[in-house]
Amino acid sequence: MEDILLADRFEERAKVVKAMAHPSRLMVIDELSRGERCVCDLRDLVGADLSTVSKHLSVLKRAGIVEDERRGKQIYYRLRVPCVINFFHCIESVIEAGRK
Repeated sequence: MEDILLADRFEERAKVVKAMAHPSRLMVIDELSRGERCVCDLRDLVGADLSTVSKHLSVLKRAGIVEDERRGKQIYYRLRVPCVINFFHCIESVIEAGRK
């Protein structure tokens, strides 16, 4: 039983990592680490059409990385768990270590 729970936990971790595994989604996460943004701001940042950005945000939302709030006609996104940005620091360490 414990092995099943451990395997499930690794599956959940993989879901989060897979959700981040796209340059545009990493850009969105980085931008949201500075505070909430509307979809229009994120569209401009990513440089893609609204439907593409919305799909990226949907992936991040399903993984539990971001949450949204509708205000009038705009939808604003923010990091659900801001500590996810700490993972970026770890990634940068791996990149730097690989250059040595």
